[in-house]
Amino acid sequence: MTSTLRSARWFAPDDLRSSGHRSRLMQMGYDAKDWGEKPIIAILNTWSDLNPCHAHFKHRIDDVKRGVLQAGGFPVELPVQSLSESSLKPTTMLYRNFLAMEAEELLRGHPIDGAVLMGGCDKTTPALVMGAISAGLPMIFLPSGPMLRGHYKGEHLGSGSDAWKYWDERRAGTITDEQWIGVEEGIARSYGHCMTFGTASTMTAIAESLGLTLPGASSIPAADANHIRMSTRCGRRIVEMVHEKLGPEKIITEKSVANASAVAMATGCSTNAVVHLIAMARRAGVPLTLEDLDGISRTTPVIANIRPSGKQYLMEDFYYAGGLRALMAEMKELLHLDAMTVSGFPLGATLEGAEVHNSDVIRPLSNPIYHEGSLAVLKGNLAPDGCVVKPSACEERLRVHEGPALVFDSYPEMKAAIDDEDLDVTPDHVLILRNAGPKGGPGMPEWGMLPIPKKILKQGYRDMLRISDARMSGTSYGACILHVAPESHVGGPLSLVRTGDIIRVDVANRTIDMLVDEEILAMRRAAWTRPADKYERGYGWMFSKHIKQANEGCDFDFLETAFGTAVGEPDIF
Repeated sequence: MTSTLRSARWFAPDDLRSSGHRSRLMQMGYDAKDWGEKPIIAILNTWSDLNPCHAHFKHRIDDVKRGVLQAGGFPVELPVQSLSESSLKPTTMLYRNFLAMEAEELLRGHPIDGAVLMGGCDKTTPALVMGAISAGLPMIFLPSGPMLRGHYKGEHLGSGSDAWKYWDERRAGTITDEQWIGVEEGIARSYGHCMTFGTASTMTAIAESLGLTLPGASSIPAADANHIRMSTRCGRRIVEMVHEKLGPEKIITEKSVANASAVAMATGCSTNAVVHLIAMARRAGVPLTLEDLDGISRTTPVIANIRPSGKQYLMEDFYYAGGLRALMAEMKELLHLDAMTVSGFPLGATLEGAEVHNSDVIRPLSNPIYHEGSLAVLKGNLAPDGCVVKPSACEERLRVHEGPALVFDSYPEMKAAIDDEDLDVTPDHVLILRNAGPKGGPGMPEWGMLPIPKKILKQGYRDMLRISDARMSGTSYGACILHVAPESHVGGPLSLVRTGDIIRVDVANRTIDMLVDEEILAMRRAAWTRPADKYERGYGWMFSKHIKQANEGCDFDFLETAFGTAVGEPDIF
């Protein structure tokens, strides 16, 4: 009997090349019972000793392998770059495409029939998904899961969000060094990714709503025994998917991308969602744009009452309230229920029986925490190609604002000035940080939540308008307008702003402008010179030469799939 498996191209022929493949597996103690009619399943593992979000993956790999073996597959672990958000400088975003390329080439170049993708920490989810989409093999995503709630003196702490909050209080002099150390010790209590609805929770929720996880997988806390069982289920299911030939071209469609966009908006998603969603969709040939996302946001209210958009609850509460399945069931009138999922069933079937157990954590559409979606896309003469703001997480008074700019040309310049109590700044000023975009950062570091000047903090203010071509952590909050495109490094209008220029923002009307005469801007443009790129060799050089702008997803220009072209199984022979 001739095998139809892709891996059979390596092992089945009676020739010298295939004999070499077989003998080298035998060298490791395997024999013919381990391949042939058994699908070879790659498990791409983003574990490392420097990634606390994935610390448990060292053990979960065995749980996934158990499922693959139970279903009659042959599991092989392929370690890949880890991208720990808490340790990697200058930013993990610089290396998202690196991991995507690594995942794609590992799957393409090895005798692999299907893949389990193990990720969760911010950039690992989009990177693995992007690479696997381009590889075109059946794949299933296993989220690492959120960590347990933080605690300090009876108060629940949210990773990131409460770090920013208490750091400002420390700078303002309202808490002691001892209290700050207590926050540090209590804010991260287990393995797993951030337990606010930051970028990690946003991206795993997007993966699930795209149809790339088993139902409910994205909500399970990392330390819960259900996460072990889910890991094993993923191993079993990927073997079935190989036999069913259920690849990404059947799952990631315009309908599933629209579902993921709506779910992201309903969860109070990270601003980073737009960059990653656009990149993942375009890998699958779906031409998602900022305008598409803004349109979905206008009709999708925020119903997940989870920090930082919410005021009280964290991801553990979200799980107990029913998790993402319950949220999607609550908003199913806004979703394409016929979109296919890795379960083998359409989305609607996977939501049957889902219930909301706490209607304050997961609100009904009739009682949202914010009447529109999490994000808004603004355009104007300051950002002709668009920028992003999270109105649900900023003070209402700043959603329409006009004030003078205070411009910083670099992060070190901003950091040196922000604690100067003689800084010439008022609560009405608009803080601007530039040269921090995809090319200028490089990699769009998470510098966009500019600290409130100490002078302003001591006056009792905790929010002010901030604008940058950088990103910010998904756990951040406040009136931060980010991803300004084109970025200043390539001569975008942000490069022309001067301290004292009046900036006007109107979130409801989606506008952002500098109130400067065009003649003056023309003179500034003529005098502008482009800064030098920061890399002269290696990956950084390649990144600088080929990275696209934020409104296009920051993928490399040579990796996108042509619009309207479905991905398919790679043929390397």
